[in-house]
Amino acid sequence: MDWSHYRFVSIWDLPGSPDAVYEILGRADCYPRWWPQIREVTSVDGTTVTTRIRSFLPYDLVMTVRERRRDPRARVLEATLSGDLDGWARWTVTAHGTGSRATYEQEVEVHRRLMRLLAVPGRAVFRANHALMMRAGRRGLTARLERV
Repeated sequence: MDWSHYRFVSIWDLPGSPDAVYEILGRADCYPRWWPQIREVTSVDGTTVTTRIRSFLPYDLVMTVRERRRDPRARVLEATLSGDLDGWARWTVTAHGTGSRATYEQEVEVHRRLMRLLAVPGRAVFRANHALMMRAGRRGLTARLERV
């Protein structure tokens, strides 16, 4: 097993319509407004941004995020990631009850040196750090949707 390889799935049940959720998730440049751990998003071109992320642990992750798929009919957003993390991430938004369900999937390999050195003893902590970040993102997006 490669201890620097991670696969995450997060499911967010949200109060907004699927189209409203998809629209917000499709605007990566606005993530810092509602997702506290996404500290910075800088546009490179129409389909590429650089991001700086920090959750509970005291380190930043910097990545280039390149749009790979944007499908408004299926409400799927997919991107490749490179930098401190290499891999891919995907949002899929569906109707759920009176609101929406946003499913986030991510498969990455960590390249940040310290995280690779601490891969075995730190794995549970790194996974918990990711979970805290995702929980804060869901809360932030829920609050944003409730204001709309």
